[in-house]
Amino acid sequence: MAKPKAADELQDFYDYLMKQETIDRSINLLADYCAIKSVSGDETLRPECFTMVHRVYSDLHSLLGIPLVNMRIHNNPEDKKLPPILTAHMGNDPSKTTLLVYGHLDVQPAPDPENWVHQDDPFKLTKVPATGGTFETIKYYARGSTDDKGPVLGWINAIKAYQDLNMEVPVNIKFLFECMEESGGIGLEQLIEEQSAFFEGVDAVCISDNYWLGLTKPCVTYGLRGISYYNVTIECAAGDLHSGVYGGTVREAMIDLINIFSQLTDGKGGIKIDGVNDDVLVMTDDELALYGPIDFDPEEYRKEIGTKELLYPDKVGTLTHRWRYPSLSIHGFVGASDGNEDQTVIPRQVKGKFSIRLVPNQDPADIDAKVEAYVKKLHTQSGSKNPLTFVATTSAPAWVSDNTDANYKAGINAQKRVYGIEPDLTREGGSIPVTLTLQNATNSSVMLLPIGQSDDGAHSQNEKMSERNYINGAKVLGTYLNELGKAQKTLKSKKTGKK
Repeated sequence: MAKPKAADELQDFYDYLMKQETIDRSINLLADYCAIKSVSGDETLRPECFTMVHRVYSDLHSLLGIPLVNMRIHNNPEDKKLPPILTAHMGNDPSKTTLLVYGHLDVQPAPDPENWVHQDDPFKLTKVPATGGTFETIKYYARGSTDDKGPVLGWINAIKAYQDLNMEVPVNIKFLFECMEESGGIGLEQLIEEQSAFFEGVDAVCISDNYWLGLTKPCVTYGLRGISYYNVTIECAAGDLHSGVYGGTVREAMIDLINIFSQLTDGKGGIKIDGVNDDVLVMTDDELALYGPIDFDPEEYRKEIGTKELLYPDKVGTLTHRWRYPSLSIHGFVGASDGNEDQTVIPRQVKGKFSIRLVPNQDPADIDAKVEAYVKKLHTQSGSKNPLTFVATTSAPAWVSDNTDANYKAGINAQKRVYGIEPDLTREGGSIPVTLTLQNATNSSVMLLPIGQSDDGAHSQNEKMSERNYINGAKVLGTYLNELGKAQKTLKSKKTGKK
């Protein structure tokens, strides 16, 4: 039986991952994964999602030797076939920590391939520069390279290295891989409810599906904002009207809608909706102290965005309003003229779309009710008799975790060991609903442990993963397993309430 390696013997693990043969094999795997066009949002490419799931199913068997990998079959309410969800279990030692690893295998679409600078096919992994380059400068471009196929392979590469070196994996691992995350995670919550036994006994959860705050300093992420999304539709006539004939005689839907949307914020980032900010938690001194060491330059952030000014030009102001305060964004209008030509149509119906990013202690249902009441109040006050329809379409609560527990200490130590620097403790302004779902399902600590950089371009053209971050990412995840194994007594006592 393989014997556990001492912490200082992880150098063998690092050296193995840095061998050119190992790097080549890891890159070839990434190329294979990215070549599968698993775009879950495009039903014509749905078969590719099945192919992707089956490939990972096979690799968990053949590369990692996991004897039992389950493909959970499900259908959505319209009985359209959806790709299976993979669950697998490696190790069942009751004396060890049990870790749940989550990742997703689907990707965003890659429209306008001509806008991808380095390749004609966005799904073909492309090395830049093609020849030469160094470990620090080589980058690999392809859809899915950083979101989330690269990180999924980071786990596989790390565990494969343990096994090839005859090192005992220091924790039990449960895997949960889905292929519908980019389409709202259809079927995942249902599976978690139906397969609740699989999630029992989990001591910690780790997700690698986000990114560093910058390019040089790693981070560990402990919080995300939630979201509530709204559609407001106003109708003013049975059909579109000519402004030269009817303008000035009808109450126009677009004007009614603009009147409402102009009163959602104060134009300076503040939300004017009655009661929305009532439950936002006050910043404590301890929380404020977390922002001091974070490596973040607001001016570089401004330049990266390409904007003339930031609402909050200082570091703490920008980060707190990006991460821990709610924000409202208007996303667009449907039914209005969107062409370049001068159109004179009065649209008979228009729909406006906006969302609010929620923070801890804000309940989505409560916020939905307050937003609806405010929108309808403004419409009533305007005196318009045009019918208004309000729909809250999507919601997910915010998530925040205890960044001082043993799971986080393991993640922090792993990043520090590999990169030689204390990682930033960050939150993010976006939403990953599965974090809270898994926290509730396992009653355990959930941590986000990113391996990619801020400029990786997930969801956009020229998505990439640098060679350094891809290979070092496997080092980080493998080191995290080692650190988590040493914390097993602390994690298990926390779950049971024993000391």
